[in-house]
Amino acid sequence: MVDKKRRYILKAMTTSSVALAGLSSCKNMNMKNTLISPSSNTNDWQKADDIRNAIVVPSFPDAVFNIKDFGAINDGTFDCTSAINNAIKACNDSGGGKVLIPAGTYKTGAIHLLSNVNLHISENATLSFSTDPNHYLPEVFTRWEGLEIMGYSPLIYAYQQENIAITGKGTIDGNGDNQTWWPWKGPKSDAHWDIIPGEVQQPARKKLMADAEAGVPVSERHYSDGAFLRPPFVQPYSCKNVLIEDITIKNSPFWLVNPVLCQHVTVKGVSFLSHGPNSDGCDPESCDHVLIENCTFDTGDDCIAIKSGRNADGRRINTPCQNIVISHCNMRDGHGGVVIGSEISGGVNNVFAEKCTMSSPDLERAIRIKTNAVRGGIIEHIRIRDITVGTVQNAIVINYFYEEGENGNFDPIVRDVKIQNITCEKVLSKAIDLRGFSHDPIQNIHIENSQFNQVKDASIVKHVEGFTLRKVRINGKTVNANDLLKNS
Repeated sequence: MVDKKRRYILKAMTTSSVALAGLSSCKNMNMKNTLISPSSNTNDWQKADDIRNAIVVPSFPDAVFNIKDFGAINDGTFDCTSAINNAIKACNDSGGGKVLIPAGTYKTGAIHLLSNVNLHISENATLSFSTDPNHYLPEVFTRWEGLEIMGYSPLIYAYQQENIAITGKGTIDGNGDNQTWWPWKGPKSDAHWDIIPGEVQQPARKKLMADAEAGVPVSERHYSDGAFLRPPFVQPYSCKNVLIEDITIKNSPFWLVNPVLCQHVTVKGVSFLSHGPNSDGCDPESCDHVLIENCTFDTGDDCIAIKSGRNADGRRINTPCQNIVISHCNMRDGHGGVVIGSEISGGVNNVFAEKCTMSSPDLERAIRIKTNAVRGGIIEHIRIRDITVGTVQNAIVINYFYEEGENGNFDPIVRDVKIQNITCEKVLSKAIDLRGFSHDPIQNIHIENSQFNQVKDASIVKHVEGFTLRKVRINGKTVNANDLLKNS
């Protein structure tokens, strides 16, 4: 076990030179030089089609590796971790194929995917993950809340692999609940989980933030045993050609699907069901070319949150999340439907979201961008259209005052956002809530052909330049941009 742990640390040191050598040796190109020029209005959605068509979806040989042939037992109690990982290795060694999880319930610890492997979870099959933290050791090189660490393995993890998939009509269950995993979040005003003295993330989280700001090498950031930082459920890291399709993901310790620094990611037909703290559904982070389509979200945090690293760590890696298409998704509970931020220091560009439905009195925001002067980042070229919302607390929110607000040295930039054809039947608070800094306004926000009904509270638009409304109705009355600017 010591040798294996050392191998992961050395791998992190050799494959993430930016993590150890600092910004001056960063191999990623500067984000500002890689941005695709904004499209004209007539070509915006052609760009979305181009992104979709360019994404490489992995394919696999016909070979099948049934985990039962490697010793797995479907009684829900036998530890199948070795059987599953041995099947994955055999599949990879033979040139690829399908690792089959047949019907039944299989208890497991950490699963590590390898290139050219499709982990196929059959209908009526469940991978039931252990809640023993020791089953996610040795440490791996991972990202946690936008910061690189040596930490617990994600429940399903892949590092620098190519052509990988998790498919099938089955279920993966993290078994997080009010007594396991979730209590590590610690006290919170709306906590429904148990509080276990001495088992909370706050001390380690605070130390990690300080380590990252101080430039402590990633190989020295050990945050597993005793740190109480919950692992994400599915995290492909620095992978190419990733497919996650049709599965149901339940009861995650932390974020559900979190691709990091990946290229060509497809998440299709997935059901995200988890109401724990930080139960974000799908969080692509510093990824390029991502499709999220025909998914259902019922989560305890953001349904979709697009991210690119946190604070100094995000600026050091300096890789935006870009070329994202979101289509035909259904959002229920969550802090936000389509969200950008807050770990956004590497920036975001070219995001296209369309033809989604959202509705729940517990859905706090439909469209949200959240950042501040500690996160910074450039967020631009955002296109959203054809969104149907039933009940929501706030419809469109862009906020520079998230958490630390103005108390930092990295003013964010949000610009070139266009929202068309959004209909909200019942808004429990505000239709539009835009708040920039007086010295650093939000720029070029355009809302068209949209209506917001049963709106309780007045909209707020502060410190926004280039704000336009066209054919926008609130509570049946046509409103213009100057009215909202004057009344805010």
